Amino acid sequence: MGNMSLEVERQHNIVDDEIDMDRMGKLQELKRNFNFMSIFGYSVILGSTWEYSLVVIGIPLSNGGTAAAIWMFLITCFGLFFVMLSMAEMASMAPTSGGQYHWVSEMAPRKYQKFMSYLVGWLCAVGWQGAMAGTAYGATQQIQGLIALNLPSYEIKGWHGTLFCIAITTFSIVWNTVLAEKLPLIEGVGMILHVFGFCTFVVVLWVMAPHSDPRVVWTQFEDNSGWESNGLAALVGILGPLVTLIGSDSSCHLSEELTNAAWVLPRAMTTTSTINYIMGFIMTITIMSTLGSDIPAILDTRFGQPWIQVVYNATGSKAGTSVMVAVVAIQLLFCAINQVTTSSRQLFAFARDKGLPFSDFLAKVPPGWNVPVNAVMVTLFCTILLSLIIAGSSIAFNIITSISILGLLASYIVAIACIFHNRVHGHALLPSRFNLGRAGILVNGIALAFLSVAFVFVFFPVVPYPTPESMNWSSLIFGFAVGFSLVFYYVSGRHVYVGPVTSVKQE
Repeated sequence: MGNMSLEVERQHNIVDDEIDMDRMGKLQELKRNFNFMSIFGYSVILGSTWEYSLVVIGIPLSNGGTAAAIWMFLITCFGLFFVMLSMAEMASMAPTSGGQYHWVSEMAPRKYQKFMSYLVGWLCAVGWQGAMAGTAYGATQQIQGLIALNLPSYEIKGWHGTLFCIAITTFSIVWNTVLAEKLPLIEGVGMILHVFGFCTFVVVLWVMAPHSDPRVVWTQFEDNSGWESNGLAALVGILGPLVTLIGSDSSCHLSEELTNAAWVLPRAMTTTSTINYIMGFIMTITIMSTLGSDIPAILDTRFGQPWIQVVYNATGSKAGTSVMVAVVAIQLLFCAINQVTTSSRQLFAFARDKGLPFSDFLAKVPPGWNVPVNAVMVTLFCTILLSLIIAGSSIAFNIITSISILGLLASYIVAIACIFHNRVHGHALLPSRFNLGRAGILVNGIALAFLSVAFVFVFFPVVPYPTPESMNWSSLIFGFAVGFSLVFYYVSGRHVYVGPVTSVKQE
C-alpha cells in the first residue's frame, strides 16, 4: 500500500508540473532529476555561506572592523530573507528556468512588459556568467593559498590563476554534461563535507585560536579606510556579506528539473536560506572573535587569503591548516559545478525566448542529453575569456565580474517591484502554492528598501578619494552592460523578442 501511495503521489506531482509548463506555454525538454533534498543540497552548496564568510573577511575588516562585519552580516541576512520570500512566492506562481525575467514579463504593466523583461533577462544572464567566473577564481585563490602555505618560495601569479580557473571550469562542465544525471549525487557528498567542515572550523578556532574581548568584537566599529565616519565605513563593508549571501534565485533556474516545482521550490528556498544564514553568521562571529591582535599582518599575508593566516596562527600546523584549506577549496569546487548549472540554465531560458544573439543555438537541447549542452559550453567559453584577464590584472578581473552582484541585485529590484506594484494597486496575482497573503505587501516593501540601499553602496570605492587603481569601476561596467543590452534591443531584440507572457495560456 505504501508503494502504491507513493506512486500515486509521484504521478500527481508529474501532472502538476505538466499543468504549470502548459500554462506557461513551454515544452518539457529537461529531465526532472531533482527532489526536495537534492535541490536543498544544491542550493546550500551553491551558497557556500560559511566558506565565503571566511574568504571575504578582508572587506569588512578594512571597512567597519569586526563589529561592522557581524552586524552588517545580520542586517544583510534580515534584508535578503525578505527578498527570498518575495522570490519564492513568484517561483511558485511561475516555476520556470527563466526566473526573474519571466516573472517581470507576466507581472509588469502591460506597456512595459516586453522591454522590462528583456532588460532583466540580460542582467540575469550577464550576472550569472560573471558569478561563474568569480566562483572559479574564488576556488583558485584557495588552491593558490594552499600551495603558498606549503611552498614558501611560491609566488602567486596572475597566469597561474588563469590556468586554475580554466581547469576548474572544465571540470565543472564535465559534471554538467557527461555526468549530468549524477548531479544530485554530488549534492549529497558536498552536503556531508559542508556540514562536517563547518563543525571542524568552529571547534578548531574556538578551542585553539586566541580569543578577542567580546565587547570589542561586537561594539567597536573602525574606519580603517578614511571615510571619517564609522557608520559610512560599515555600509561600504556591506559588500562582504552581499558576496557571501547573494543568489536567492539560484535554485529557481532549475525549476524545470525539479519534481513538483511549484510546491517544493519555495519551501526548499526558505529552508536553504535559513540554514545558510545561521551557518554564515556563526562562522562570521567565530572568525571575527579569533583574529588575534595583529590584523594588519593577517590582511597582508603571503598566502593571499587572510583567513588562512588566521587558521595557521591558531593551529601552528601546516598539515592541519592544509587539510582545512583543502576542505574550503573542494567546497568551492562543488560550488563551481552548481554555478555552471544555474548560469547555463539562465542562458538557455532567455535564449529560448529569443533574447540573446544566436538564440536558436543556445536554446538547443541535443536529443538524449536532457541538458542544454550548447548553453553549458558557452558558459565555459565566457569563463575562459574572463579568466584571461587575471593574467594581466586580478583587480581588473574583480572589477569586471562585479557585474554579477549588480546584475542580480537589479533583477531582484525590478521583479519584486512588479509584484509590489500589483499588490499596491489591488491587481489580481497569479495563484501560488506559497502565498504570502496579506503579509506580502510588507515583505515586498522591506525587500525593496534593503535592495535599494545595498545597490547604492555596491558602487562605492573601498577608500574615499580613490586612485585609478583603487577606484570601484562597477558603475562603468554596469553602465556598459545595460547600454549594450539597450543597443542590441533596438537593433535586433525588439524585432524577435516578444517576452514569455505571449506564450502564457490565460485561464
